[in-house]
Amino acid sequence: MSLTPEQRAEIEAQRAGGEQTLRAVSPGMEAHLYRAHEVLDHGFVRVIDYMGDDAAICQAARVSYGKGTKSVQNDEGLIRYLMRHWHSTPFEMCEVKFHVKLPIFVARQWIRHRTANVNEYSARYSILDREFYIPAPEHLAAQSVINNQGRGAVLEGAEAARVLELLKADANRAYDHYEAMISQEGQQGLARELARMNLPANIYTQWYWKIDLHNLFHFLRLRADHHAQYEIRVYAEAICKIVADWVPFAYAAFEDYRMGGATLSARALDCVRRMLAGEEVTEENSGMSKGEWREFLAVIGAKR
Repeated sequence: MSLTPEQRAEIEAQRAGGEQTLRAVSPGMEAHLYRAHEVLDHGFVRVIDYMGDDAAICQAARVSYGKGTKSVQNDEGLIRYLMRHWHSTPFEMCEVKFHVKLPIFVARQWIRHRTANVNEYSARYSILDREFYIPAPEHLAAQSVINNQGRGAVLEGAEAARVLELLKADANRAYDHYEAMISQEGQQGLARELARMNLPANIYTQWYWKIDLHNLFHFLRLRADHHAQYEIRVYAEAICKIVADWVPFAYAAFEDYRMGGATLSARALDCVRRMLAGEEVTEENSGMSKGEWREFLAVIGAKR
């Protein structure tokens, strides 16, 4: 359970306390405000606030007043043009603030995206909860033999049970010692800012994360990709669903040109042209390295 009854009651109270506004609102995003979308075993993503919508992107591109559009079709076409030609500034006019609860090792990957404003729960002032990410059995995998950053075959049987038991036991033992260090009877106890260093990387933390739409799309392009680590990918996938409701035209263009599209080098593009002209292009005469050639074939859907 990622939310306590008290937290759920607080969220429902926030959702019930609507305020009048003259600013543009996105009906799709309004449905997500404050609602917690559960991720992993104890984590969640929820929208705290946002600014802008599809019309705001078009308004910025046209530098107009009011909505500044002639038709919905014009807006959609303009957004696709902006995405297609990498005109990023209009997308920066939309912003969103998330409340995210996530394991610390996921947070350390996430924070590599340095284009957001972040405020994290402080273990210097507060005591972290006894909540750890323990993978489901189907996500326990061996090290990949071809990718130093990836996973291989799923662990099964006794080996999977052994690993799960180690993860649970180590996490709880570290937390037991954490509690013992900060709350000893008759003694002052160790400072929280020091005691926290003994906690494992699978303990949960929380933060507020505010980012503009252009940089959010960059985050999603990398972290919602099927090559991304599962534990951060599921957060990105949850955010994708929210963004699709918030700015449907922009998200559809992003999905088409960034997630579903591909970038070819000048050398790869030359190979495509030669193929279309009927020439037999091979790895040897392509001018590409072995790795480039393999990736090129994957992009165009050709067999090796």
